[in-house]
Amino acid sequence: MNWFAKFEKKFSKYAIKNLMFYIIVLYAIGFVMNTFFNGLYDAYFSLDFAMIFKGQVWRLITFILQPPSNSIIFVVFVLYFYYLIGSVLERIWGSFRFNVYFFTGVILNILASLIIYIIWGLSFKLSTNYINLALFMAFAMEQPDMEVLLFFIIPIKIKWMAILDAVIFGITIVFGYLVPFLPRNVWYSLYAAGFLAPSAIMCYANATAALVSMLNFIIFFFLYKKGPAKSSTQRNFDKAMRTAKKAQQNARKDYWQQNSGNTSGNTQGNCGQPLYGDKSKDSQAQHAKRGVPKHRCAVCGRTELDDENLTFRFCSKCVGNYEYCSDHLYTHIHVTEDKQ
Repeated sequence: MNWFAKFEKKFSKYAIKNLMFYIIVLYAIGFVMNTFFNGLYDAYFSLDFAMIFKGQVWRLITFILQPPSNSIIFVVFVLYFYYLIGSVLERIWGSFRFNVYFFTGVILNILASLIIYIIWGLSFKLSTNYINLALFMAFAMEQPDMEVLLFFIIPIKIKWMAILDAVIFGITIVFGYLVPFLPRNVWYSLYAAGFLAPSAIMCYANATAALVSMLNFIIFFFLYKKGPAKSSTQRNFDKAMRTAKKAQQNARKDYWQQNSGNTSGNTQGNCGQPLYGDKSKDSQAQHAKRGVPKHRCAVCGRTELDDENLTFRFCSKCVGNYEYCSDHLYTHIHVTEDKQ
């Protein structure tokens, strides 16, 4: 998505740094409001399009005040958890992309509520649930093996919780639209399990809300997963890794057959230990005069004859006496017994 990279380059200066901190502050304000002024949020701040069309347009913004939990016991842990999620995503993606992802979720939340109001005439007051879920799903994609304590006791990886949420949302969306075709007992069972609503219209509304509100997750992780264009350093590193892998498969046997005599006196040292001492320049000059290289990189095949400024070193992590030039010393793939 080169267009997004250009968009980011042009508008990244407008990104809000540490956005999740300000969102958590809004959640905290909403929690205090719901705790001490019960009913105030629904009356003046919720996403109610019946009231928005009457002029209360501030609801398009203030609905974000709804906290992810109203439990006095768990709210601190929940707010900290979402702050952690948002902070990690911002560090991985950068402030601009995280801003786009979060505010796209907000806009889609508003759009879903508007669609439901227009089509079915329901003032469906969507909270921040889907916005937070989209953050969680994104975090699970980026850090799938991170473990959390379920119920503060059971260790479980984030990816399994995300898969469970994905299954629940799949049931809500698919069966929500298929309600007219479901047998009555199946519908009742799914309703008792909390997947469907008691009326068909509410099932349609729930399915639409889930589908539209999660589109930002679908867009970012099924279309943008390739990521922005790589920097020159990243491209050079990838090129070096590909060259190293190819050289290990094709060049090493021929090289050591030809140069075993030249390197038999060398001993394997730590990664980064020079192969030659104070007389290295004289030794290299003598080999250069004879046209026989003393050192050769096991990755790119260059010798001191190609560039007199090259230095060559052994790698202690590779099985066998393999030497590398300074360009590939820290980028090569280590040779193990099963790769020889």
